[in-house]
Amino acid sequence: MRALILAAGKGTRLEPLTETQPKAMLPVAGKPILQHILEALREAGVREVSVLIGYLGEAIRERFGDGSELGMRIEYIFQEERLGTAHAIAQSRFTGDFLVLNGDTIVSAADILRVMEAHSGVATLGFRRVENPESYGVLRVDSSGRVLEVVEKPERPVSNTINAGIYVFSPEIYAAVERVPRSPRGEYELTSALQMLVEEGEVRGVELTGVWMDIGTPWQYLEANAAMLERLPHRIAGEVEGRVSISGRVYMEEGALIRSGSYVQGPVYIGRGAVIGPCAYLRSHSSIGEGCRIGNSVEVKNSVIMEHTHISHLSYVGDSVVGRRCNFGAGAKVGNLRLDEGEVKVKVRGVLTPTGRRKLGAIIGDDVKLGLNVMINAGRKIGSGAKIGPGVVVYRDVKRGSFVVAEQVQRER
Repeated sequence: MRALILAAGKGTRLEPLTETQPKAMLPVAGKPILQHILEALREAGVREVSVLIGYLGEAIRERFGDGSELGMRIEYIFQEERLGTAHAIAQSRFTGDFLVLNGDTIVSAADILRVMEAHSGVATLGFRRVENPESYGVLRVDSSGRVLEVVEKPERPVSNTINAGIYVFSPEIYAAVERVPRSPRGEYELTSALQMLVEEGEVRGVELTGVWMDIGTPWQYLEANAAMLERLPHRIAGEVEGRVSISGRVYMEEGALIRSGSYVQGPVYIGRGAVIGPCAYLRSHSSIGEGCRIGNSVEVKNSVIMEHTHISHLSYVGDSVVGRRCNFGAGAKVGNLRLDEGEVKVKVRGVLTPTGRRKLGAIIGDDVKLGLNVMINAGRKIGSGAKIGPGVVVYRDVKRGSFVVAEQVQRER
């Protein structure tokens, strides 16, 4: 069976991380999200894959090419206008049954197989039971697995059963998506097509029981990274100097170096060519990308530090995501806890949004430069290419490309 992966979207809820790269390319435990999906498909026996690309899609094509590196055959479909999920499905034209997955959701090979084997009729979808169904498409499913209703993000969910974003469709789905009207948001939504098919008795559901990680927000991204780190084996392929303490599972790539006096508390991922220390402290659930430098007396906790970023002297980064090619001046620190220890809130699409987290640091885009002794408050976003001058305390989000300084005022006596 062929698979279609929907990876054309911009991922605005993950900004500033997606200002300069597609969300499917964000690294989770050392691999792009899309690579985790492709590897699960390969394990499930799928070898023919079409990837729908759009926003910054060339980065995906350049990374995965024709798929031969993964033992698959990958083709790319370019979606020029991104007008919703039903519109995305309509960009393909397959003649047989086909699998559809979202490009920002990591699923297990076992669950992919479960949905494929259960398929009958026009549409079969995977569902999960979650604690926050109001954030998803909510389903009513009877005891036989027949889907009775699909409601997109209801204020009062009728169940805790959600659409998990993995489907098998027969070619008849194309007629259904062509019947979908534009939603109030101006999009052609797959849930509308599914509801039409539900009313015609054509949709079945299969409960997913394996790995499932929907990565729509920065805090979900951190949770997915932590969960995937828990699945990594212990592997030290780089160089470890004397007087280094390692506890728990650490996956260290070739060419990486941990210098003397450092303490690494797994699970931790350390990418190729990264240099840790001397006297650095990597705490659990941290991913350090290729070519990074985590230097003298730097502490990193439960964070994703993307490739070629340097945090070299006397800094603290907790519960944060830091993009590619960033540089932290000496003493730059990220706070991850409010003084009142209340829930951290983050602006998403301009709206202050609860995260459900007591601890959450900064979300920092690519190519950001922080001067000496910069301090960033919990839950703040720093846009890509921004420069923050020495001694600045960041109380509000910083827009892409901004230059923020603390002005010096001199008064004569």
